[in-house]
Amino acid sequence: MSITATLIFQMIVFLILVWFTMKFIWPPITAALDERARKIADGLSAADKAKAELSNANRRAEEQLSTARVQATQRLADAERLAQTMVEEAKIRASEEGAKIIAAAKAEAGQESAKAREILRGELGALAVKGAEQILKREINAGVHAELLTRLKAEL
Repeated sequence: MSITATLIFQMIVFLILVWFTMKFIWPPITAALDERARKIADGLSAADKAKAELSNANRRAEEQLSTARVQATQRLADAERLAQTMVEEAKIRASEEGAKIIAAAKAEAGQESAKAREILRGELGALAVKGAEQILKREINAGVHAELLTRLKAEL
């Protein structure tokens, strides 16, 4: 065989190989590459979507944290105001109770003082009678002089 025939035969075999590759081998390879590219693109878009969702979730979490902080601060302030109000009310009640106790004590002291005065008046009347008896050196009848003794008590 000559070199020309070999070259022509090799060219024909090469062209058949190229046609066979283009017809049967290249389309599945291209389809597989396209499928892989589509999967990669889908994965990248899913990653971008997940990244956006994560960003939104972080933003919402920060907003909720901020809201929770504000609510906690507000509740703390409300609790402090309530505690202050309760302390003030307790002070007012304590001062009212103290005033009532003082008033009751004053009333009781007044009653005791009045009782003591009555007792002292009675004793003073008896002492006056004894003193007058000793001055006169005679006994004074309390039953007979009851009216006199009553007036003496009232004067004292």
